[in-house]
Amino acid sequence: MTFFVFPPPAPVVLPVSGGGLFPVRRVFCVGRNYADHVREMGNDPDREPPVFFTKPADAITTLPTVPFPSATQNLHYEGELVVAIGKGGDAIPATAALEHVYGYTVGCDLTRRDLQSAAKKAGQPWDMGKGFDFSGPVGVLHPVEEIGHPATGAITLSVNGAAKQQGDIGQMIWSVSEVIAALSEYVHLAPGDLIFTGTPAGVGQVVKGDRIEIHVDGVTTHVFTLV
Repeated sequence: MTFFVFPPPAPVVLPVSGGGLFPVRRVFCVGRNYADHVREMGNDPDREPPVFFTKPADAITTLPTVPFPSATQNLHYEGELVVAIGKGGDAIPATAALEHVYGYTVGCDLTRRDLQSAAKKAGQPWDMGKGFDFSGPVGVLHPVEEIGHPATGAITLSVNGAAKQQGDIGQMIWSVSEVIAALSEYVHLAPGDLIFTGTPAGVGQVVKGDRIEIHVDGVTTHVFTLV
């Protein structure tokens, strides 16, 4: 007899504008995808392509409150456009990549910057700097049929009403199409995959009690508070 030795976890889902739930399969993130942010982190955008890293699917949360993580003295926000994959494939050409997109939302790549920096300096993996519980707050998902494929538009992040990040998604070094094409050379993308597409300059520290608002013109706004 085959049985689960304990109840399996509930699926991670995103609410979809207009109704329905989007089941999350995997979460990929792009590093170094806005030139101004690459420079503020001490790297060269003209020579260093973006890197890919992952978060666990259950790091994703749509709750209005997010627990402040343990083991950090320097938690950073990174506001991003998030792409939801609706059709799988590998070695996807950039010219066909948008056909694989189900929709878009906004998200925050919360980062234990102190842990990440220490791991980088030691040449060690920095999973615990990026992939901890509740490290991926995201908003409501908006299907392509509703908003199309946004290629330009302001991306902003504020903390307690004060503007911290201001850019345009048209400033991405790799476009959404190019990100999907590049990532699909490494993995077989599948329905349910999310891609955080990188963050503009202005990343910084947040503390318990801070209210964070992320917005991308033509997509959506998401607000959450650290508790």
